[in-house]
Amino acid sequence: MKGSVGISLIALLALSCSVASAYDPSPLQDFCVGVNDTKLGVFVNGKFCKDPNLVKAEDFFFRIMPGNTDNPLGSQVTQVSVNEFPGLNTLGVSLARIDYAPYGLNPPHTHPRATEVLTVLEGTLMVGFVASNQNDNRLFTKVLNKGEVFIFPFGMIHFQLNVGKDDAVALSSLSSQNPGVITIAKALFGSDPLISPDVLTKAFQVDKNIIAYLQKQQWYDNNV
Repeated sequence: MKGSVGISLIALLALSCSVASAYDPSPLQDFCVGVNDTKLGVFVNGKFCKDPNLVKAEDFFFRIMPGNTDNPLGSQVTQVSVNEFPGLNTLGVSLARIDYAPYGLNPPHTHPRATEVLTVLEGTLMVGFVASNQNDNRLFTKVLNKGEVFIFPFGMIHFQLNVGKDDAVALSSLSSQNPGVITIAKALFGSDPLISPDVLTKAFQVDKNIIAYLQKQQWYDNNV
């Protein structure tokens, strides 16, 4: 397991050099631990920096607890962005732990500001992403086992499904300190206010009753 996590982190570092630098500003100091107190430092990347003389090892430590998968999707994404882990400020990376119940799904979604490296820590996942119109919306999918890694390129719609009979766990590494997430079904059918049914009916080429049904559903958000 240590080897697979190491591979994931190496890939993440490579991505942060080639991708994150174009989006997250490159740091001009060793670190900038985020704080909310405006008296403690300089405003950088949406956060104030903690006085470097007051920074401790604990500022670079975070424990990711297991997520509760008792929900309609059977999965829970525990995000570790700069908002949860101030030590990430200006470093251009973030993490997430994803827990899956048997047959649990992390539904199709996209990260508007990051490429993702997914490492399976436990279980068996079917993962995939859909390329853009430029590449004929090709589906790239693979079944992953413990210790295996898969990359979801920047901005592509992607998903993970636990195809095993046991719980599964994955570690997601992202090339932005605040990658964002857009869950496709929730965004389209649960927007506030709702998208006009005329738009969705024509886009999906289905009856208005189907769109009305979808817009009445409770679209669960598995991100915490």
